[in-house]
Amino acid sequence: MISRQYFTAIILFLFTCLSATAQDVISNYKLYFANGIYNNTSLIITRKLDRNKEACYLTINPNTLETQTLSAKAIKVTPATWAQLIDKYKTTPYVKALLDAQSQSFSLQDAGIIHGYPKEKGITLTIDLCPSHKPLDRDIFTSLITEFKKIETPVPVALSITGRFMLTHIDDINWLKSLVKAGDLNITWTNHTYNHHYNPKAPLTTNFLLEPGTDLNFEILGVEIALLQQKLQPSVFFRFPGLVSDNSIVQKVTSYGLIPVGSDAWLAKGQQANAGSIVLIHGNGNEPLGVSDFIKLLQSQKQQVINKQWMLYDLRESVEDEFKE
Repeated sequence: MISRQYFTAIILFLFTCLSATAQDVISNYKLYFANGIYNNTSLIITRKLDRNKEACYLTINPNTLETQTLSAKAIKVTPATWAQLIDKYKTTPYVKALLDAQSQSFSLQDAGIIHGYPKEKGITLTIDLCPSHKPLDRDIFTSLITEFKKIETPVPVALSITGRFMLTHIDDINWLKSLVKAGDLNITWTNHTYNHHYNPKAPLTTNFLLEPGTDLNFEILGVEIALLQQKLQPSVFFRFPGLVSDNSIVQKVTSYGLIPVGSDAWLAKGQQANAGSIVLIHGNGNEPLGVSDFIKLLQSQKQQVINKQWMLYDLRESVEDEFKE
């Protein structure tokens, strides 16, 4: 019998081949830790890869949480262990957030960062794109752009993306890319695993990413490869499928340099959004109640939006503000 890991690897290979002419070719992608200097700025290197046969590194600015994929020719590299990097950058927002997420890892659901920094009245919006046969719920994005176009552009939103959603929704991904190019959206691409395994008959303790036999390395790196193939930039953030985890899996995920992000306002479950909330809705067509609730929330805050008293916050900036000195 063919193994799940082998099957998903075949799928990823076919995904690459189907539209290779429109994609970057990513190869030799692996976990790699080092300190980097680029334009006199210190960066953390977490991945090593070849992009279109050119050696590159995936980097993190520990002060802003911004990520970049840089040519090896452009950056001065000093290899380091993960522990050495954590110690060197322990006073930065990135490492503070990472360690805080690790400390919030003992409940079965909603580990990691669950609340942003309420500079003003507003929220950080996260939209999960789990595997689905239904089309992207585009009304979410058009409603956002309509409400904020005169106040806050581009509109910041974090999309928790799965590899399998990308595999079957190329038109939707291209549509989102067009909104970014037009200056309407600013998307933070959050790792939501490649497969998003779910067994409706299994208990949470052995479900989602806790399912026995899960290949965590593929689940994490497979999404990043798929994003880079589409010329999209992986972020430092990770969302657990179903928001389900345990302490062990949180420690493993953070060892990849990723910050788990939960939510204190999953709208479809009746949780209310407050100032600073990290709001969760699903945009994959499978959660119409959450989408409806969010659009109602937007409409209820329309006057505050106009008066710039109710804003949407970039996930990176929200976390940076929460943990900077």
